[in-house]
Amino acid sequence: MSGGVDSSVAAALLAEQGHDVIGLSMQLYPQGDASSGHFGSCCTLDDLNDARRVASTIGFPHYILNFEQRFQETVVSDFVREYASGRTPLPCAHCNSDLKFSTLLERAHGFGAASVATGHYAQVERRGTRWLLKRSVDREKDQSYFLFPLTQDQLASALFPVGTLTKTQVRREARRLELQVAEKPDSQEICFVPDGDYASFVAAKAPRVAHAGAILAEGGERLGTHSGIHRFTIGQRKGLGVSSPAPLYVLRIDADSGDVTVGPKSSLERTTLTASGVNWVSTEDAPAAWIPVTSQIRHRHIPAPGRVRALENARAEIAFDAPQSAVTPGQAVVFYQDEVVVGGGWID
Repeated sequence: MSGGVDSSVAAALLAEQGHDVIGLSMQLYPQGDASSGHFGSCCTLDDLNDARRVASTIGFPHYILNFEQRFQETVVSDFVREYASGRTPLPCAHCNSDLKFSTLLERAHGFGAASVATGHYAQVERRGTRWLLKRSVDREKDQSYFLFPLTQDQLASALFPVGTLTKTQVRREARRLELQVAEKPDSQEICFVPDGDYASFVAAKAPRVAHAGAILAEGGERLGTHSGIHRFTIGQRKGLGVSSPAPLYVLRIDADSGDVTVGPKSSLERTTLTASGVNWVSTEDAPAAWIPVTSQIRHRHIPAPGRVRALENARAEIAFDAPQSAVTPGQAVVFYQDEVVVGGGWID
């Protein structure tokens, strides 16, 4: 229970259906830091109190679990490490797989709970011997993209009560159930970087990354200098620190040399990519031959038709029918067949 409307409604609906519900909230940072401004709207003491009030209103026990160290080790450290390596991280996916459906699942079993339910907009379906991860009914709010790392065991223990509802319906249910969070706005930012200044956050955690490098044109011409590769991501246009008669975009980031290569938007287009750490969520075996899929290279990316095949060492190759812009190392690529998540991995 994050203290938001989605997880609150998920808990309330399960209780209404007769399930024996226990509310668990994750404390991700020292409570004494709540007023420091370092954390956003989904990780505050107010949120924990909102979750507690919802549990009290409905009538089930609520516990706060201290995940500070685990959160730092699995989510924040990876975030800093990826930016320092010239990649663009996706912390929400790591939080879901490494905390909510790994560590949290272990804690839940300690309470004697058979399942872990969350407020994610996604669906799980049993088909034959496999558990399938599927898109939510509300495509605008769908969060299946962030859940691709989930294993079969985790899916078997997962419940997504709001996955069959739209956001409008969720808020309507919250009003019907007289939950105090019915009108609470959604959290939009990464919780541990609420002001969006990723560069300053990374530099504070890893000062070694803040060193100068060259900004190069595609042909190798030196256009200027920068103060750290952690300030850039593939496809970035603003804040490059160089002037040009035509718009320039970040095309490549070389962590070894510190060079950042920029060029026209057309040079961002790619028809293929490779991914590592691939999890074939809903398939029995990794497909050695090409299979048709639609793939998302970002959460808000329009699914692009193409094909995928498995490579050795938990890797995969994706080929698109049409060029895609700003394929970004460190982000996730998730492949679908209709509403089912076939699998996903981390873009190399």
